[in-house]
Amino acid sequence: MQAWWVVGIVVVLALVALAAYFLYRKRQSGRLAERFGDEYDLAVREHGSRAKAEAELRQREARVGQLRIVPLAPGEGARFSSAWNRVQADFVDNPAGAVTQADQLVRELMQKRGYPMSDFEHRAADISVDHPAVVRNYRAAQAIHARTLSGEVETEELRKAVVHYRALFDELLEVSVEEPRRMPARPVEARS
Repeated sequence: MQAWWVVGIVVVLALVALAAYFLYRKRQSGRLAERFGDEYDLAVREHGSRAKAEAELRQREARVGQLRIVPLAPGEGARFSSAWNRVQADFVDNPAGAVTQADQLVRELMQKRGYPMSDFEHRAADISVDHPAVVRNYRAAQAIHARTLSGEVETEELRKAVVHYRALFDELLEVSVEEPRRMPARPVEARS
């Protein structure tokens, strides 16, 4: 075999390998974008590059994959639902207090299910793996809740915060371990 044949074969094999690599990366990007939805776009904006964002999203998946996310014990669902009803009832007389109660209740529910209780960004990142459709709601509710501490929030915004917390609360309350981890990538919109 002549030398140019060998070089030609090596070049063709290198091009095929390169094309396979780019196809693999494109499929991985598509999988992450589909799984994380809006959270994928947020990660790309925050990290300034797809590669860094995708690495961080894969790390989230690996970290949450190591967690022991469990269903609620019998009777816990009813207890949490009852507590949520109190949050809604308290909203009438104390909207800001109800938002704080909603935040605390969501944290308690996350902890009962097995999510670690670190800072907000880590909680949101962990939730985004199993519940990408509502993590945007969680971020919006948390932003409003943070502003309530300075007293700069109107009642309508407080209502929206409760609705946003409710979206995550409902997801955490209803999802069982047997269900697949892939969830739809559409956020719940605040209802009137």
